[in-house]
Amino acid sequence: MSSPLRIAVLASGRGSNLQALIAARDAGTLPVEFVLVGSDKASAGALELAQAAGIPRLALNPKAYPSRRDFDLDLFARIEATGAELLVLAGYMRILDGEALHPWVGRMINIHPSLLPKYRGLHTHRRALEAGDLEHGASVHYVTAELDGGPVIAQARIGIEAGDHEDLLAQRLLAYEHRLLPAVVRLIAASRLAYAAPDGVALDGERLSAPLELRGDELRR
Repeated sequence: MSSPLRIAVLASGRGSNLQALIAARDAGTLPVEFVLVGSDKASAGALELAQAAGIPRLALNPKAYPSRRDFDLDLFARIEATGAELLVLAGYMRILDGEALHPWVGRMINIHPSLLPKYRGLHTHRRALEAGDLEHGASVHYVTAELDGGPVIAQARIGIEAGDHEDLLAQRLLAYEHRLLPAVVRLIAASRLAYAAPDGVALDGERLSAPLELRGDELRR
């Protein structure tokens, strides 16, 4: 049997997507080893989840560094030292310095609450509602220097309902995020999914023409 994929996770908030990854690991459906959970906020709930799960934790204060680049270089150096093979951004709310993240391109993924390329950045649920969209969703993509602009691996879609407001839409989507992210990591852990430079994704050695779609707990072409 191959060794579990060594992953590090960065999160700024409560860590619900981290919890979904931990739950999948504990259920035996996600063959990973968590080597670090890091945050830019010492009070982040994600760090409490990591402590409860016995995962090493790291909290760095961006204000203690002269620049964003200096912060990111130190952060990535510490992650590299853990032997992490994959870095997962799960609600990490800082924009990353392009030079600092460059060595991680192809080894770093992010989950974003929109159907990319729609609504990069913040307030995605509000923007989808204001635009009158009929559907909304979440995307997992490889991270590049372009904000929320790396190649999209997979998406989960939900219909927007008449009574939806920003918080309700976010809450309904979260349940799909919690299935989408482990499903993507599972394919990476199985060595089935890879970054196809400079702007693509390959599944089983074949370049994808469109993002995978979440169906139940599985990803389909």
